[in-house]
Amino acid sequence: MRYLTFALTKGRLADKSMALLEKAGITCREMEDKDTRKLIFVNDDLKMRFFLAKGPDVPTYVEYGAADIGIVGKDTILEEGRNIYEVLDLGFGKCRMCIAGPKEAKELLQHHELIRVATKYPKIAKDYFYNTKQQTVEIIKLNGSIELAPIVGLSEVICDIVETGSTLRENGLVVLEEVCPLSARMVVNQVSMRMEHERITELIRKLDQVIRQKEA
Repeated sequence: MRYLTFALTKGRLADKSMALLEKAGITCREMEDKDTRKLIFVNDDLKMRFFLAKGPDVPTYVEYGAADIGIVGKDTILEEGRNIYEVLDLGFGKCRMCIAGPKEAKELLQHHELIRVATKYPKIAKDYFYNTKQQTVEIIKLNGSIELAPIVGLSEVICDIVETGSTLRENGLVVLEEVCPLSARMVVNQVSMRMEHERITELIRKLDQVIRQKEA
């Protein structure tokens, strides 16, 4: 039996992913050692391998078959646009992709004016404004604190992830429109889904059961 390989998003998402997998009977002792320099973690009994990657890289590993399964945020799936199957909403890492800015910017959104939008997610922003709102905008890609853009006059609004909204409030900004809800998702390589259909669907079933029990 070949090993099934998981690509997990580094950080909080990986910790929550392993906690969920453990409840479904999937463990990896090697990952418990926080000082390890290892890059690949193996559970020989279950014939499973795990590795950690940066969020945007997870869908790439999965699309090219370097990982059979990935766990990553919905925002990354939308932004990367890879040819992968999204099979399960894992129910953690919940937040929203929103358009935010100063209160007075709401009018600019309603009148479809040409405005500048600062974002770490140009693909999501473009899709929302061009396809959902049919509004032409100039998208400015940033990597740091997006909230800064409307404050210093770089853009009228931002397209960014909002969890609690406290950072926005502290900087005099508000949520103007919601683009979509976000959470951690399980994704699967298209060939792996065919070749390992039985094992992967059984895994999805077990995880789904755990998620339903948590919600009940």
